[in-house]
Amino acid sequence: MKEIKKMAATIYHALDEKKGEQILILDVSQIFSFADYFVITNGSGSTQIQALVDEVEEKMHKAGFSLKSKEGRNMSTWMLLDYGDVIVHIFDRESREYYHLERIWSDAKAVDPEEILS
Repeated sequence: MKEIKKMAATIYHALDEKKGEQILILDVSQIFSFADYFVITNGSGSTQIQALVDEVEEKMHKAGFSLKSKEGRNMSTWMLLDYGDVIVHIFDRESREYYHLERIWSDAKAVDPEEILS
């Protein structure tokens, strides 16, 4: 579990460094068997979304974590990065409001970033 928290913390720092908006970490371990955390954020537009994706990929690679799958494409309004136990959703503002994953997964526990950063 310590390694999974390190993954989530690395992702959180990367998103925060590139000014990801309203970064939310959800503990989905009691809901899904395929992941422990979902990390959700949004950027102001496609350029920032791509910068957030690039930063997460770079920091995770440097930390020794492998990207399992990537959905979406450059200049997309929603990108998904699958690191196995941690899945990252990066939206533009409008798409985040439209899909409102926080509502869909309302059974998941929101995690205080300090909980995984310590």
